[in-house]
Amino acid sequence: MKAVVYIESSVISYLTARPSRDVVTAARQAITSEWWYNHKQRYEVFISALVEEEIASGDATAAQRRIEAVADIPSLGITPEAQELAQVFGWKGCSGK
Repeated sequence: MKAVVYIESSVISYLTARPSRDVVTAARQAITSEWWYNHKQRYEVFISALVEEEIASGDATAAQRRIEAVADIPSLGITPEAQELAQVFGWKGCSGK
């Protein structure tokens, strides 16, 4: 049985963003890409509807890259507890879809 990993939106952003000139951001992008292409298959990977909403926002071209990157990843539904947690952490975009 594979371990389960929840993919948060910043992982997807690091994966699909243009290469950064900032050394810390560039390192995060490189680490993310390495894990995504060489290790992700070892895990049962999920995103959530909240992540889908977040990665679909912003620049249309960048959003499309993010959406395509997770096209084959199952999405978890939004529970009332998840909505509460999102609000606690300040994310106001939770539509409950």
